[in-house]
Amino acid sequence: MTTSIQPRQPDETLVSKSQKKREMDALQDLGKALIGLSNDTLKTMPIPDALREAVLEHKRLNAHGALRRQLQYIGKLMRNVDPAPIEARLAVLRGESDQHTGWMHRLERWRERLLAEDKALDALLAEYPGIDVQTLRTQIRNARREQADNKPPKAFRMVFKLLKDIIPEPGGPVKPARPEDDDEDAA
Repeated sequence: MTTSIQPRQPDETLVSKSQKKREMDALQDLGKALIGLSNDTLKTMPIPDALREAVLEHKRLNAHGALRRQLQYIGKLMRNVDPAPIEARLAVLRGESDQHTGWMHRLERWRERLLAEDKALDALLAEYPGIDVQTLRTQIRNARREQADNKPPKAFRMVFKLLKDIIPEPGGPVKPARPEDDDEDAA
C-alpha cells in the first residue's frame, strides 16, 4: 500500500514573527501619538476608556522605567483596538485628511454664500432643517456690518462656527446630543 505525501501548501494566514513585531511597534507608535495629545483632544478620540486612562496615567508618570512599562501596556491595550478610526482622527488633527479639508472648504463656501446673498439662508434651511435661524440671521447681519465698517471679523468667525455645528463632518467625531433633545424624548 502506497501513501502519497501531498506537498504542503503555504498557509496565507501565517504571519512571520518579524511581521508581528512590526505590527506591535506600529500600535505602540500610535499609542505614543495618543500620549502627545492634550487631555481635551484625548477625550474626543474614539478609544476605549481603559486605553484613555492608561494614556492619562503615562502623562502623570516621571520615572523612566515606569514610563517605558506604561508605554508597553498602552501597546498591549492597542492590540484590542481597531487602529483605523484613531489614525483617521489623528490625520484630521494634523490637517492631513482630504475629507476634513473638503468639509472645511464646504463650510467656507456656505459662509461666502450666506454673506453675499439673502436667498442662501433659505437654501441652507432646505438642506438642514431645524437650525436656529434667528441666531444665524443675526450673525450674518453683524458680519455684513463688520465688513462694511472694516471692523474685526468677530461675527464673521461666529457664522463659520455656527456652520460647523449645523453641517456634520463626514466621518468625523460624533457630537453629543443637545440637552433639549433629551427633554423632547422624555415628554
